[in-house]
Amino acid sequence: MLTVVAVCVGLVGLLYSLYTWLIPAAVQYNSWLALLWHDVIVEKTLNALTSSTRPQRLLRAVQRKATKGDPQSVISAIDYFCRNSEWAMNVGDEKGPILDSVVCEVSPATALELGTYCGYSSVRIARLLPVGTKLITLEFHPDYACIARQVIQHAGLEDKIFLVEGASGDLIPKMADMFGISTFDFVFLDHWKDRYLPDLKLLEECQLLRKGSVLLADNVICPGTPDYLEYVRNSPRYESRYFQSHLEYTKVEDGLEKSVFLG
Repeated sequence: MLTVVAVCVGLVGLLYSLYTWLIPAAVQYNSWLALLWHDVIVEKTLNALTSSTRPQRLLRAVQRKATKGDPQSVISAIDYFCRNSEWAMNVGDEKGPILDSVVCEVSPATALELGTYCGYSSVRIARLLPVGTKLITLEFHPDYACIARQVIQHAGLEDKIFLVEGASGDLIPKMADMFGISTFDFVFLDHWKDRYLPDLKLLEECQLLRKGSVLLADNVICPGTPDYLEYVRNSPRYESRYFQSHLEYTKVEDGLEKSVFLG
């Protein structure tokens, strides 16, 4: 009996070590293994065990650890959760400062985000916007939008962020009518990767970009947006620069592509 107990304890210890340290360390440098492990195996396992979703668990972490009305503490709470509890596809604490620097450089009067997820990048962008500027952020998934609204409210930025639910392809042509927007000074692309290029072309067709408009695209290497990169790097209408970094909370190569619309 003691031998059986010892074997069981040993197996539990081994499984715990594999789950919490060995496998996460092993997948740190491989893009597809990292995404498979974190975004499929771990997420689905925890969803089943906790009868909750990753966004719900992230929201609880924000509510427990972040100071209400303090955007920076919300960002820090999410980064801590993603590094120490459960990975999530936010822009993250390594690429985040790159996003910050571009927002501050542009100092946009009009700003659009494609893909809200849980509101991390919305909070990150909105806290830096000039007085009077509001961020319009589009989210297709209603459950994500529900969580994002609560995260944004906890950060005290609900007056600076308009979150609109729906498909970007349907909503982009309606921006002028819905918000009186003629053009966007800054656009952050962080939604479905196969929508980057179609939505960029839609922004062009709807004349929502002006000369000097800045687009910043996340995850251009992992999971990757090769058609988008080929377009902005080879079109005479754009001047592009790549910022090398890593996939959020890992050592996998990833980066941001900043593209200035030349008209």
